[in-house]
Amino acid sequence: MSDRSGMEGGDESAILIPLHEARRERLDIPVAFDRRELDQILRLYGRMVAANEWRDYAIDHLRERAVFSVYRRAHDLPLFQIVKDPRLARKQGMFSVVAANGAVLKRGHELGRVLGVFDSKLRLVGA
Repeated sequence: MSDRSGMEGGDESAILIPLHEARRERLDIPVAFDRRELDQILRLYGRMVAANEWRDYAIDHLRERAVFSVYRRAHDLPLFQIVKDPRLARKQGMFSVVAANGAVLKRGHELGRVLGVFDSKLRLVGA
């Protein structure tokens, strides 16, 4: 018996996965927000619901991107969409906030900074 963890031949531990299958499986997984990102988004959502600005949301995990859409009413078009697109990670940044008219309000590499676009709307103007 050899001293390589009880294995006599090295063939039992070798598992071959064809590269094209591994790539296909990886590409079939939709893009999703991770727990930390969802925490940041839902904290913002809670503040906006408390301010009576937003009332509903939807999360879509698509093949190329993940989208968190916010609504004033459930049957309306989304007021804003918070988008995570990993293909743009090395370019403009994978996070963006898109308005209802399709205009990108803010884009960046850090979700917290991108969500900062909503902070200016929450500030009160002193009299």
